[in-house]
Amino acid sequence: MGNRTPLAATLAANSISTAGTSLTLIGVPWFVLETTGSAGRAGVVAFCATLPIVVAALVGGPVIDRFGRRRTAIASDAVCAAAIAAVPLLHFAGVLDFWMLCALMALNGFAHTPGNTARYVLIPDLAEHAGTTLPRAASLFDAVSRGARMVGAALAGVLIAFVGAETVLLLDAATFGLSALLIAAGVRGVRAAEPRKAEAPVSLRAYGTELREGYVHVLGNRLLLAVVVMVMFMNGTDQGWYAVLLPVHAEGELSGAPAIGLLTALFGAGGLTGALLYGAVGHRFSRRAVFTVCVILCGAPRFLVAAVTGTTLPLAVTMLLGGIAGGVLNPILTTVVYERVPDRLRSRVSGALTAGSEFAMPVGGLAAGLLVEAAGATGALLAMGGVYFLATLSPLVFPSWRTLDDVPGAEPAQKPVPQTEVPTPAPAPAPVSSSGPSRPTPGP
Repeated sequence: MGNRTPLAATLAANSISTAGTSLTLIGVPWFVLETTGSAGRAGVVAFCATLPIVVAALVGGPVIDRFGRRRTAIASDAVCAAAIAAVPLLHFAGVLDFWMLCALMALNGFAHTPGNTARYVLIPDLAEHAGTTLPRAASLFDAVSRGARMVGAALAGVLIAFVGAETVLLLDAATFGLSALLIAAGVRGVRAAEPRKAEAPVSLRAYGTELREGYVHVLGNRLLLAVVVMVMFMNGTDQGWYAVLLPVHAEGELSGAPAIGLLTALFGAGGLTGALLYGAVGHRFSRRAVFTVCVILCGAPRFLVAAVTGTTLPLAVTMLLGGIAGGVLNPILTTVVYERVPDRLRSRVSGALTAGSEFAMPVGGLAAGLLVEAAGATGALLAMGGVYFLATLSPLVFPSWRTLDDVPGAEPAQKPVPQTEVPTPAPAPAPVSSSGPSRPTPGP
């Protein structure tokens, strides 16, 4: 039996960091609405928080390899802890201007992406180190992340109601610190976590070559490209939902922050259930069939239900069922990408996948805020829900999705395997969606 400590430490660190991020996901929009009363400003903050995520993903892959995945994860969490803690501390001191809030959230977004990517790309090596299978480790990674989102969201709703959004942000900063400590203490003796010897001297040309390799790999694989484009639209509309539309809907129609916490927690509970179900029995079914049904059900219905109802129960049921469907998506995408990306390119391809899948997130939050002020909450919900639905029809429309069930490197049983055949490359991270697939991923 292998050493399970590094895998356990990474899963624990990621779950704690994810729970803290759920606090921010609810706490920051509520803080902006409380202090400014403007949905438009909430959209601006969302834009500032997510644009650096895309920038970091665009250029960060080679940096992670050269600096080391372990060091990157630790440094990332440390910077995020400082940025998030500064928001309430400056507010308590009476010196927090709106531009400072935007700048701090931008710093948090820029630093958070490399840490997320570093933990994510380690999973295949940690699974091997622990003596467990990749599909099981991928499902476990997604399941504990979704469970952490559920717990974090529930805590956020309750804590905001009782102690205020500022205290919630301080708690989030503490979770980043704890995550850094877990990685520092628990991920030792794993070669893949340490800095890689540069294949070429450090230079702008060498860095550009390494960066380009990741994008060429994605562009050369039609399925990965189709996944990225679909998840890009899903993540963009999801960002509008969580950063603007849900807080505005909860403030105007529901019970405020506790309702946001409840609904987000139910979505997380559904996601956890879906991920565990897929890990247990998903391998028995066609990936494409399961994915196509679940991706259509995971996101768009909640926009419609929120637009036509003003009570919590219908939306709560929709969020729970959508979460179950969404929980199935990431394990499928994670496994597919792991199967299609060699270890040498893992960080670079993961950066390209993250950049592409999160490219629309800055626009999604900003557009949601502007739509609310121009067309009202109902109009904004219907418009963004329509975009979400059209995006999820992709697996039914584009032929590249037909290869979702294929396993690269697998040979038909009747054909002998040549002695010179190159083994199937080690897996790399998948695109995730916040509501379904996060890395690319839709939903929270």
